[in-house]
Amino acid sequence: MHTTQAKLFLSLLCALFTMAAISNAVAAKEPSPIVAENKLPGATDWQLTRVRVDGGGYRSTWIEGYCSKQSVKAGESLDIMVSTNPTKDFEIEIFRMGYYGGRGARMMTKLGPFAGTIQEEPTIGEKNLHECHWKSTTTLTIPEDWLSGVYLGRLTTLPGSDELPYWQSYVVFVVKDDRPADILFQVSDNTWQAYNRWPDKYSVYTDPKGNQGPWANVSFDRPYGRESQYTGVVNDPLTVGSGEFLPFEFPLAYWLEEHGYDVTYCTNSDMLTPDRGLKCKTFISVGHDEYWDIRQFNSVTKMRDEGVSLLFLSGNSVCWVTPFQPSSDGQPNRIIFRGGPYGAENDYALNRIRDHGPFPEHGPDEGLLMGARNVEPVNGGGDWIIQQPKHWIFAGTGVKKGDRVPGLIGWEYHGMPADIPGLEVVAAGTAFVGGETPQQWTATLYPGPKGHFVFNAATIFWAQGLSSPPGHTLPWSHWSRPHGPDERVQTITHNLLKRAISGK
Repeated sequence: MHTTQAKLFLSLLCALFTMAAISNAVAAKEPSPIVAENKLPGATDWQLTRVRVDGGGYRSTWIEGYCSKQSVKAGESLDIMVSTNPTKDFEIEIFRMGYYGGRGARMMTKLGPFAGTIQEEPTIGEKNLHECHWKSTTTLTIPEDWLSGVYLGRLTTLPGSDELPYWQSYVVFVVKDDRPADILFQVSDNTWQAYNRWPDKYSVYTDPKGNQGPWANVSFDRPYGRESQYTGVVNDPLTVGSGEFLPFEFPLAYWLEEHGYDVTYCTNSDMLTPDRGLKCKTFISVGHDEYWDIRQFNSVTKMRDEGVSLLFLSGNSVCWVTPFQPSSDGQPNRIIFRGGPYGAENDYALNRIRDHGPFPEHGPDEGLLMGARNVEPVNGGGDWIIQQPKHWIFAGTGVKKGDRVPGLIGWEYHGMPADIPGLEVVAAGTAFVGGETPQQWTATLYPGPKGHFVFNAATIFWAQGLSSPPGHTLPWSHWSRPHGPDERVQTITHNLLKRAISGK
């Protein structure tokens, strides 16, 4: 090649490389769609104002409903089923949950008004199943511009000529997508449903044979009642219809969106294959994530092995194998039950089988995925105590060994670190079961095979240290309670996410 031609070629090549570098830099600086979404005006009125639950304390017969699917993509449809007793006209307002300048939600659309009807209570099916077959009130097709997120539908009865007061409750669903993202936020809706007592005493914990066996089926085709069968943890009727999202998970979603993280959302049932998670850099389990189908376990294991960082900002997670079954009319993944324990041949798993079995399924050692395991007994609380203050997760916190985040451990937690090469116990201490009996918990971190990591916060209450958004009240457990947002928890979480997203 002639010298002049060579120089020209090299100049063009350098120009192309420069343009590519600029393009990559612009792409790297391009804000997440979450940033643009949260610049839109938030709603000043999205919470429940007037709530009434029945004598059992778990349902609102005055107005209640459920959705036909746990999650749906833009362009797809779901049905919303509503019952009013006595019959009253009503409307449905749909809100996306996020930051929105501190307001916590954005109004997406209003549906109705609709003529209320009294829908039939379900007959009791096999294994104490309560599965509603309500008529659809309306079909909602998700607009193409609705971003992935957790959506609440607020149901409100309308005053008539009799001027009776209005009543409200929620329905909840997730809008999902397939786009590559930095963070995949998995809501813990299997656990919401496992604890859902609607209409009164029909959770997986309320079968006459006992509260830890495989005897009860529960259906997603029914309303969510008041947050939990354990109202001593979150005694808040303002959650009616929203599962456990508002008390345990919303503080994390609010905080992530406040800081512009590139986050997308899914449900437990969206994780039966690893495909969704492999398009993301980080997977987050949040709050009370107790019930996993074995396919979820296999999916998240595959994600870890392929380089996705895992953040278990949760407690009592991956505790029970929860097989999905179709509804009676064939809709997939609408019935679950407690199929058996995770834990492989560890004593705590074998004890569960001995004491509560026989079970049809037995899962692998969850500690080899999370870094620490479920322990028994586990109901209680305590302080989150730093053990390795010089670890990179504590950069910028100024903590010393033995410093405590008060009340951050609870309602349940993880202990018994797994024997994994490179695993570090970054925080550990004592929780008190029933407020008195000591139990050990451990927060851990271990390296993945491709330069990433797996972090286990070891508490359901981790999100309580991040934010306290509108519509949220602090939970408590067994004479112990978290104190709310804490700068150290926020900085630790920023450090974890920075490393997980950037790889350094």
